Amino acid sequence: MTTKQHKLNSGFNADSTADEVLAGIDLTGRTALVTGGYSGLGLAATKALTRAGAHVIVPARRPAEATAALKHVPRTEVDALDLADLDSVRGFADRRIDDGRRLDIVINSAGVMACPESRVGPGWESQFAINHLGHFALIGRLRPVLASAARVVAVTSGAHGLTDIRWDDPHFNAGYDRWLAYGQSKTANVLFALHLDRLGRETGLRAFAAHPGSILTPLQRHFSREEKESLGWITSDGTAAAGFKTPEQGAATAVWAATSPLLEGHGGVYCEDCDIADPADEAADGGVKPWAIDPESAARLWELSAELTGVNG
Repeated sequence: MTTKQHKLNSGFNADSTADEVLAGIDLTGRTALVTGGYSGLGLAATKALTRAGAHVIVPARRPAEATAALKHVPRTEVDALDLADLDSVRGFADRRIDDGRRLDIVINSAGVMACPESRVGPGWESQFAINHLGHFALIGRLRPVLASAARVVAVTSGAHGLTDIRWDDPHFNAGYDRWLAYGQSKTANVLFALHLDRLGRETGLRAFAAHPGSILTPLQRHFSREEKESLGWITSDGTAAAGFKTPEQGAATAVWAATSPLLEGHGGVYCEDCDIADPADEAADGGVKPWAIDPESAARLWELSAELTGVNG
């Protein structure tokens, strides 16, 4: 079944929190994996999932920092993972396979945003590499331990509206633009969820892309206070501007996509404000751009990603 990109009228909205979308849902006995689950939106998602009874595995580039952040969060465990390093991805996935536990939920929340130009691996642009390729390789290697009816959620952004995939130069070798690089990586997240769902739906695996909205988190670490104020993200006294969500509200859409009974039989869609989003040309505000939900582009990106990473899950 191919899900139409239109609202379901879920009953939730931009103000809903992760705890609210989980009300009445018992995740006891379920295992979740949340990349970046020790900071910002990822931490809010981790806390909400554990309060609903789930056990949450948190991969971390800085395990000591993650352990400290999760010290008082029950039913969590930390393991080392650097999404910029495919050997690290392989090692993490091998440990999960050796462990043998089935994963019911995976939320790809870790990422970087509009950072200065940097290269990882064989010269890959870092935002495309970390936000997309690292997660692509991770999910591909974790496929043997994804439970039947597992859900994978790729955290994306409204910044996908900045650009399609730059097929002729995805690594910005001909000139770097930090916002276009970020936007491309977020388009890649949506296309990844679309094609993963296409490949997995017959066996029960469903995938979703989730736009959390605007939230002030460590993701904006590369911006000074003056830049944040000039961009309209904060007011002159340093508080979040109108329209910004709390981390608990920002985590809600990913958690909703990962757990909502309303999404049974659905998948491969872009979600925002705890609902499936309308196409951008039909939505009054927000929505998803056509290039991010093009099945042919999704298949093309999958093929490119498999070629680059050597992983084809």
